[in-house]
Amino acid sequence: MEARWICDRAALRCLLYQHPDWSTTQLAQAIGRSLSFVKKWRQRLRGAAADDVKVLRSRSRARHTPFPPPHPEVVGRILAIREQPPENLQRVPGPRTILYYLHRDPHLQALGLAPPRSSRTVWKILRKAGCILPPAERKRRPLPPREPLEEIQVDFKDISTVPADPSGEGKRQHVVEVCNFVDAGTSILLSAQAHEDFHAETALLAIVTVLRTYGRPRMITLDHDPRWIGSQSGRDFPSALRRLLLCLGITPNICPPHQPQKNAYVERYHRSYKYECVLVHRPASLQQVQEITADYHQHYNQERPHQGRACRDQPPRLAFPTLPALPALPERVDPDRWLLAYHGQMLHRKVGSDGCVDVDEHSYYLSHSLAGQSVALLINAHEDVLEVVQPLHFSKRLPIKGLIGAEMAFDAYLAMMCEQARSEERQARMKQATIRQRSLWSSP
Repeated sequence: MEARWICDRAALRCLLYQHPDWSTTQLAQAIGRSLSFVKKWRQRLRGAAADDVKVLRSRSRARHTPFPPPHPEVVGRILAIREQPPENLQRVPGPRTILYYLHRDPHLQALGLAPPRSSRTVWKILRKAGCILPPAERKRRPLPPREPLEEIQVDFKDISTVPADPSGEGKRQHVVEVCNFVDAGTSILLSAQAHEDFHAETALLAIVTVLRTYGRPRMITLDHDPRWIGSQSGRDFPSALRRLLLCLGITPNICPPHQPQKNAYVERYHRSYKYECVLVHRPASLQQVQEITADYHQHYNQERPHQGRACRDQPPRLAFPTLPALPALPERVDPDRWLLAYHGQMLHRKVGSDGCVDVDEHSYYLSHSLAGQSVALLINAHEDVLEVVQPLHFSKRLPIKGLIGAEMAFDAYLAMMCEQARSEERQARMKQATIRQRSLWSSP
């Protein structure tokens, strides 16, 4: 369990550095831990160095026995003070005020009962009795304003009016999709690419097309579509698309699951595109989708008044007639630069009977003596190695497999990433076929 805890704390530390504006709830959902876990370890990690491994280890000071439940007389007095405030108090007393009166209560003093020492105990009693209602959900906060071409938001839009192939040989759903690119700083629709078969490779090439046109922004925001992030089962390192973006110096901002408001600009465009274009013209083929999308692209940017905070009731291209020049795609790239984004992260593994562990589809030998034990591996991106930090008595450095080790021409690197994207797509389809086959076997 200690190895698992260390990995979760290391993941929390990485998120604190990568997303300092995330709330406690978002951090807890991202690492799969409770709010109290995040609050406690966020305070400890902020007071330690970024490369301090010792701070990740447990140092529990919890009681060995639970606190005794409060006496019924004490609970009764707390509820009585809440309902009938003493000493002419003209307001509803809170936990701290109630605690003040409990320490001066003559009835409890006569019975020799000690009142609670913490107002939190009083709060729990009030909450259990229904005197304190659960906090209301927080309203969604607006996204921070962005500079022009600082952040590009990307998402797919399914054209539901295009019918499936009546022969049943083609796709039954998502027959035609449009990949839309919206600038978060200006609400300008940068690109709208319609395609009949968006998969990992074609999605990657769609993004490269926009990068060739506008240059490299600081951030590209994506959702959890597998075509962007790849399959999460069995993968420790990023998908081909995210590796490409990291190697180009672009931050891939992956939205948390079930939070489309994090991709708000392109989602808002999708609503306008659906009700003002798709459901009006109802295209029935790829060619029709391309034609109406091109016309709406012109109308949306040049003619349609936009009510966004950046445009102020002007068409986006009139509000922003010129866009800043971004750095162009480089002629040569470091294909291993993406690993720097994972420096300091922890991987939790269970050693197999052969003394090996698997990391991102590669096998690493540790020792037969660790068979069946859990280990924690630290990613050292500066030296391209995995360091065993748990258990303490075992120390080993493993060179990370699959790295290139030298710069490449961008076109050659792009071809390699396309091949990796095709490989990811094939693996995803094989897994889906296996799942369907197992479901058929298990059905009566």
